[in-house]
Amino acid sequence: MKYFYTLALCLLISIQVTAQNQDGFYATMSLHHAKALAKDVPNEIEILSTFRNEAAVWMTQTGSHKLHDRILTHGPGYIYRNSQEEAVTAIQNPQNRLADNTRAALDFSITEDATVIPTLDLIQTQNIEDHILELENYGTRYHNRASATQAAVDLKTKWEEMAASYGRTDVSVRLFNHSNTQMPSVILTIAGAEIPDEYVIVGGHLDSTSNQGNDNAPGADDDASGIATITEATRALFEVGFVPKRTIEVMAYAAEEIGLVGSNEIASQYAANNVNVVAVSQFDMTLFNGSSNDVSFISDFTSGELTSYMMSLLDHYNASGEHQVTYSTSVCNYGCSDHASWTGQGYMAAFPFEANFGQHNGNIHSTGDMFSLTNTASHATKFAKLCAEFLIEVAKNNEVLAVNDVLASSIYVTIQDGILSYDFTASQKEVTSIQLYSIKGQEVYTTTTVSERDQVTLPTLSTGVHIATFNTENNTTPIVKKLIVN
Repeated sequence: MKYFYTLALCLLISIQVTAQNQDGFYATMSLHHAKALAKDVPNEIEILSTFRNEAAVWMTQTGSHKLHDRILTHGPGYIYRNSQEEAVTAIQNPQNRLADNTRAALDFSITEDATVIPTLDLIQTQNIEDHILELENYGTRYHNRASATQAAVDLKTKWEEMAASYGRTDVSVRLFNHSNTQMPSVILTIAGAEIPDEYVIVGGHLDSTSNQGNDNAPGADDDASGIATITEATRALFEVGFVPKRTIEVMAYAAEEIGLVGSNEIASQYAANNVNVVAVSQFDMTLFNGSSNDVSFISDFTSGELTSYMMSLLDHYNASGEHQVTYSTSVCNYGCSDHASWTGQGYMAAFPFEANFGQHNGNIHSTGDMFSLTNTASHATKFAKLCAEFLIEVAKNNEVLAVNDVLASSIYVTIQDGILSYDFTASQKEVTSIQLYSIKGQEVYTTTTVSERDQVTLPTLSTGVHIATFNTENNTTPIVKKLIVN
């Protein structure tokens, strides 16, 4: 009798495990949300293990949709795990292991004014708008649809053509194929000229989802806006001729909406291979202006040190003037975007978000997440500027190979007693216009009347650093000089 009882019990456990593997998946998530979901739909989730404020769970697809609908308003709210063992092990390790991180420390300095300031003027809102509409036109980019894979393939081509149009032979683009989704991620790499083994990463997710049970998930804000934002920031870097010391990677993640699948696989592989990632920034939803401040830095499951640095970038470059960007902080939830995949592996990651959490776009995860609800990407443009500043300042300009420095050494420029004196005769470049900026990015002087050498009387300038930009013929790389007004 005991034998048959044991056999029946083993059979029951086997059936339960088989049912779990067939009907649901393993994940880690906030303990608070796990308990709320278990109370709401007890048959759709099983809490397997807990540690501090986290839970390892088994959950059905129905349960994940209920999590979206009733508990969360952004992101999947969980991180997909391959097995029960992986889920339980994951919560036993602190999610943000930055104190134990032996990878390279970030150089928290702001030194690249001569490159950043002209770059900000090159970022075009229309390019962001066009790209959002381009992605919206797929109808849906849900990870298991052919349209999602096609969006990734097309983005790879778009990025390759963009790099080629600027003659960037140091750029490559690849598809990253995944184990838990048929949709690939897309990774653009700008090879570091001096420290190629140190990586600076920006990313957003390419997939979209709708909780309304139909095929239409345009995902204009969530997250076509983020992909368009990082694309335009990268294009502006190409236009200004930026050559980084560190390697830059721009990532369009697959399958974020089903548990950060794409970014988690990438971050896990990078950590396993000891890839030296010094900083990561996530751009997930940049279109909707829902709060009094422009940018809301998410303060949970992010690096406080990196977040403070990004705030310093805004203080330095965007405190006032036409490039002004205001900011605040907010909290999200467990696994609310791909930054959590990187912090989970011990990397420094930050997440600048479109509004305070709860004041963001209420149409996400629905058929209503369309560009027509805003009709402008002006809010996203501010994030593109922050993205460009972040990449330039963290990757740093390669002073040996940068075209700007070579050209600048062949001209004479100075300011004294309100007179701008310049001499281009040795540069063998025809300069078509001159622009002068304050250190805060405000344009204080411009002229298109230019000769090889001249002296120009300027308006009254404040003391301090100013940036002079000399635009050359055929829109080639501008010559940039940093000048001190006493």
